[in-house]
Amino acid sequence: MAQENELDPHAIGQRLTAARKARGITQEEAAEFLGVSRPTLSATERGIRLPDPEEIVRLARHYGRTVHEIVGRREAPVELQPHLRAAVRSSRNDLEEIDRAIGEFQRLVDDYRELEKIEGAELVVDYPSEVHVPRGADVKQFAEDISERERGRLAVGDQPVLELRKTLEDCAGLRIFVVGLPSDIAGMYAHVAALGYCVIVNRKHPAERRRWTLAHEYAHFLSERHKAGVDYLLEGARKPRGERFCDTFAANFLMPRRSVRQRFYDVARSTGDFKVADLCKLSADYLVSAQAMTLRLEELALIDKGTWSLLREKGFKPERLRRELELEAPETEAEAEYPERYKYLAVAAFCKGKITEGQLAGFLRCDRVSAREIVQGCVNRPETTSNGDREIIELPFQRSLLRHSPS
Repeated sequence: MAQENELDPHAIGQRLTAARKARGITQEEAAEFLGVSRPTLSATERGIRLPDPEEIVRLARHYGRTVHEIVGRREAPVELQPHLRAAVRSSRNDLEEIDRAIGEFQRLVDDYRELEKIEGAELVVDYPSEVHVPRGADVKQFAEDISERERGRLAVGDQPVLELRKTLEDCAGLRIFVVGLPSDIAGMYAHVAALGYCVIVNRKHPAERRRWTLAHEYAHFLSERHKAGVDYLLEGARKPRGERFCDTFAANFLMPRRSVRQRFYDVARSTGDFKVADLCKLSADYLVSAQAMTLRLEELALIDKGTWSLLREKGFKPERLRRELELEAPETEAEAEYPERYKYLAVAAFCKGKITEGQLAGFLRCDRVSAREIVQGCVNRPETTSNGDREIIELPFQRSLLRHSPS
């Protein structure tokens, strides 16, 4: 632990407060656990009183944090809980589960900031200007126009975006995390001044649903960047103007009008028909659900309105038909808890001796054995040689890429 005279009581207090709230523990409960009065704990959290080392160790364990997370940070934590918690409906009976998810979201955000500071690797992004639907404008048409603009800006053309998460992380600068949420919540989003736009997607949802959520949250980034929010699954409900913009943006971003029309016509011309099996194949090509593709085809007037409702009444099971057609499983790139860049920052910091193996495991949310395996997977990469043999290529994190530096 750092020397006591090096500790910032205000930063320590903020971290302890954030950790306690993320754990759903009241001040009274924490004070009782520590064996101090509530005013004493309050003074600690407000930075008036510096806790002694034993108190820090005990509280860190009680809150499920490491001592390093409490005293080793260079900056105070970003307060996400109040903003996101305010967006959650107070009538819900699963607030404890939501609070845990928001707490983990904050920990991931704080860890990402810490890794960037350790490595001196601030992410430089060129965000597009925020957009607002003009008063009196057609929300649907405006959303499609913005979607086409973003496809051009991100250089993805009008074909399926196969690596959506990677594109939004690498090219748009979003920080995307995947955390378990209540089933009726698709995702959450918040803008963090020191880190940018951060999103969490529900791990419990299938791959196609997660992709839709990512595109939907990207629309929030474009239209209301500095507002924190929670996205619910609202089947059949009349949605606000902003949500309609995000849904239309997501539909056109994942299933652009021109290429979907072209593929539909190609099938219809070559076979003289467009069947349910063709629908499943088309949805698999675009990595969206059969429902999303059916509704998109209805919207483009390529099939009759009400087709999806009719298919549901007939007991249509897209998963079963996909298996029968031997279609590949949807992309699972959006399953990792943290971005790939986050993982490489942690591994690089460890390889350079800037963090310990225990700290590495903490950053990577795993045990030490798994952390070592992750390091090996990052440092040693299999490559195919010219004669077809497989060999392991070592990727030295510490080697400088400057020409004048010795190898």
